[in-house]
Amino acid sequence: MKKQERQNIIRQLLADHEIKKQEDFVNLLKEKGVDVTQATVSRDMSEMQLLKVPAQNGGYRYSMPPQKTVNASRKLQQTISDSFVSMRTQDNFLFIKVIPGSGPVVANLLEQMAFPEVFGTLGDDSSVLVICTAENPRKQLETKINQMIQYN
Repeated sequence: MKKQERQNIIRQLLADHEIKKQEDFVNLLKEKGVDVTQATVSRDMSEMQLLKVPAQNGGYRYSMPPQKTVNASRKLQQTISDSFVSMRTQDNFLFIKVIPGSGPVVANLLEQMAFPEVFGTLGDDSSVLVICTAENPRKQLETKINQMIQYN
């Protein structure tokens, strides 16, 4: 199971249950057929920036952070347009060079967009490696990014 799918299930569990411990996540995920370790759940929780908030019946429960009103699509388009240097492709890989400091932001925004073409991303200071599901989807994503670059 992809991390994104597992995190979507975690979001749903938060909506349906009052979860007080990481162990509760592990047990509820296993009930849904998702075999995970507590370490995996801990990483997901950290990445999702889950918060502890007061529970109705005392104690504390996990909650999603407040939603930001940032439009990821618009932010991605603006960030790529402002920071793009070059792009190369090979098979199902897309390698994007950006100005220093923009790589992690672009990688994160591409993940947030949940494009069906994207298997995963890796971003460092000035580059992003996008691993696509196959070569044809990579070409589709390349077209989308080229349109974003030409936006401004």
